Amino acid sequence: MAMPEVSETDFAIIVFREDDQWEADVLPETVTADLAGLVRVLRQQPSIAGTIGLAGIDDYFFVAIRVVGSQVSVLLSDIGAALDYPLAEQVLEYLDIPVPDEEDLDQVLPAGDLSIFADLGLDEMELAAICSRLDLDSDDDPWDHVEDAVESIAARLGFGLAMERALDVALGS
Repeated sequence: MAMPEVSETDFAIIVFREDDQWEADVLPETVTADLAGLVRVLRQQPSIAGTIGLAGIDDYFFVAIRVVGSQVSVLLSDIGAALDYPLAEQVLEYLDIPVPDEEDLDQVLPAGDLSIFADLGLDEMELAAICSRLDLDSDDDPWDHVEDAVESIAARLGFGLAMERALDVALGS
């Protein structure tokens, strides 16, 4: 099986609480190709509020994963990404959602657990709104990059500065 190419805009960040403080570290970009591997890495990091993984792929979509004990919650920012990207397809397979037909997609639609961060202060409607702003074909205020969406989530959850530092390292800013 051929490994998908990793682009210069791909990133994977692990976020966890240690000593009542949020920390964020960069993961190897190679984990952006394998959902099972990403979950395995997240399970290895103990954390008070569960471990969060945020992966941005090709400046097109992101995957959010939260591991709390044995529970794994997953969110894909755009179901349409599964047409072209192995990680997105793996997320839909994990969620038992069929890959949609291209003609059925006319907007950005998230898939998975929109309540993934509700207990941390980011409700389903806000998270869906963040995902919808990634509609690159829209003239309504699309963000420039996937990291804008991830930084918005991080700011709402209280680890904005830690995420900003990790993204700077991951993206070479």
